[in-house]
Amino acid sequence: MPKSCRVLVLISGNGSNLQAVIDSCDDHLQAEVVGVISNQPDAYGLMRAHLAEIDTSCVIAHSGESRQEYDQRLAKAIERYQPDLIVLAGFMRILSNDIVNQYLGKMINIHPSLLPKYPGMNTHQRALDAGDTEHGASVHFVIPELDAGPVILQAKIPVYEGDDAEVLAQRVHEQEHAIYPLVVKWFAQGRLAMVNGKAILDDKDVGPSGYAPD
Repeated sequence: MPKSCRVLVLISGNGSNLQAVIDSCDDHLQAEVVGVISNQPDAYGLMRAHLAEIDTSCVIAHSGESRQEYDQRLAKAIERYQPDLIVLAGFMRILSNDIVNQYLGKMINIHPSLLPKYPGMNTHQRALDAGDTEHGASVHFVIPELDAGPVILQAKIPVYEGDDAEVLAQRVHEQEHAIYPLVVKWFAQGRLAMVNGKAILDDKDVGPSGYAPD
């Protein structure tokens, strides 16, 4: 039996993408979620982990603590799990360069826009304000620059007349739950890597917009 990929998931809230990854691991992934870390002790995602009998940790920010100080404690919590892959699933903190560089090529994030459009917050409203006809989500490797790492895979949805930010968020979430476990699967199978700042799948550069099936 090949070694299972040790997946660590970082969350701050509901954990619906965490649940999608957990469910996929149960079904067909050559991966195991070995731990879940939250910066919020009341995050519902911790309950999802408990129900799946997955170990959890909370790393709560201290008053007056710098980002670097917080990340030093977070790094110690991460190291305890010896992860092969770190999955950011709604982890609502910007990580310092030190921790990102420590796990460069082993950390992925999902962002609710078609990157490079709309890094940061309020992506759905920004897409509506711009009059975009399509919107979506992007899975990307994490680099020190915010939401700027190489895109691995995107899912696109049409923007309909009358859509609001909440409706768009719901439809994008559905797509996130499909594409995030797929990217975890690729990494676990040894098919996906970041090489020279590019996402490489099956030894091919996936391009600036991520993998696009024929």
